[in-house]
Amino acid sequence: MNNLQQLRHFAALAEHGNFARAAEAVHLSQPALSRSIQALESSLDCRLLDRHSRGISLTAHGQLVLEHAQRLLAGSHALKNAVSQLGNLEAGELLLGSGPYPAARLVPQAMGKLARAYPRVRMTLLIDNWRGLRTRLLNDDLELFVADIRDLEHDPLLHIEALSRHKGVICCRPDHPLTKRSTLKLEELFAYPLAATQLPHKIAHELNSLSGREQPISIQCDNFMVLKALVAQSDVLAMAFWDVVAEDVAAGRLSILPLEIGIFQQTSAYGLVSRAGHTLSPAAQMLRRHVLEDERVAEERHSVPQNV
Repeated sequence: MNNLQQLRHFAALAEHGNFARAAEAVHLSQPALSRSIQALESSLDCRLLDRHSRGISLTAHGQLVLEHAQRLLAGSHALKNAVSQLGNLEAGELLLGSGPYPAARLVPQAMGKLARAYPRVRMTLLIDNWRGLRTRLLNDDLELFVADIRDLEHDPLLHIEALSRHKGVICCRPDHPLTKRSTLKLEELFAYPLAATQLPHKIAHELNSLSGREQPISIQCDNFMVLKALVAQSDVLAMAFWDVVAEDVAAGRLSILPLEIGIFQQTSAYGLVSRAGHTLSPAAQMLRRHVLEDERVAEERHSVPQNV
């Protein structure tokens, strides 16, 4: 049976592309690294790499072994991390993901509470759309993420907890020409550039139908903070959910456009997502608790004005 150390050496070699850099990275001499790789090849009875003047390249067998090695090494790291956290949240780390909208309010609030309670827990946050986050989760690059779950709900590989729903809105700068109107028709809305993050299929389909265009989004960016900055200094409109713009509207930094009844009736569909059948580490469980608590508070606090 191959030990993790040999797989770790092989993964380092694949990452760095030559023996000198890989040996330095894993704190071995080049001959020792070479012997480790040879032992792995011997135990698997196949050639994992080709050596050439520029370094190394993986064979087909090598690519297959690398994929399995990365999963095993990630699982080993997750196991050690969970054990180190057990009964002691002064240690360990949390690998967390977030969609663009939860990253603008919900997730940083929960992370802040966890950091105040356990300042030595290391947290890494990756912001991406739900497709990228799902891939990262199943590759063990993440333990938990918060994102739109509309296109994930029936995935048997995932455990999903739905969160509170928030009204969909179109926001703009306070002195935008459209804010002078009491209600807006579709043609007026689509006369300006529209920005959004990667949209779930249901919302994208509704927007395509409303606009009569195959692609009504002029600007796509999976960082909502960037979109807010863009909207604040231009005539660009942005699709959002009320919870992530409520404080900006209250402070006068953004305005919400009064749309005709029946236009853009979508709501958010945030959810906590982890791997089905996997137990969360103590740090992830604590963050999950903060997310659920914050959503209950937000549901009470972020009521939508009647004219929105």
